[in-house]
Amino acid sequence: MISKRLSELRKKKQWSLQYIADQLNIAKSTYAGYESGYRQPSLEAVKELAILFGTTTDYLLGATDEEKPTIELTNATFHLTVDGETVTEDEIVWLIAFLRAKRDIKKKK
Repeated sequence: MISKRLSELRKKKQWSLQYIADQLNIAKSTYAGYESGYRQPSLEAVKELAILFGTTTDYLLGATDEEKPTIELTNATFHLTVDGETVTEDEIVWLIAFLRAKRDIKKKK
C-alpha cells in the first residue's frame, strides 16, 4: 500500500524521485525502492514522508483513505489553539456560526 500511495502523491505534486530523495537526505535509489516496493521505509522515514507530502502516516500505511485528516468542529475531541492560546467552547460555537453565516451569504449571491 505504501508504495502505491507514495507514487500517487509524488506524481500529484509533480515531484521527481531525486527531489524527494534530496528532501529526505537519502539516495534516489533508496526512495525509488520505496515506490517500487523493493524496500520498506523505516518508521522514521514514514513519518518524514508524511510531513513532506502533507498527509498522515495512517494514509501512507493504508489505515485510512483520507489523504487529509478531517476534523469536525461540532463534536471536537481535540485541543485547539490559535496563536498559542486555547480556543474555548464558546469561541468554537462563534466560529461555526460565523462560517455558516458566511456560507449562507455566499449561496445567496
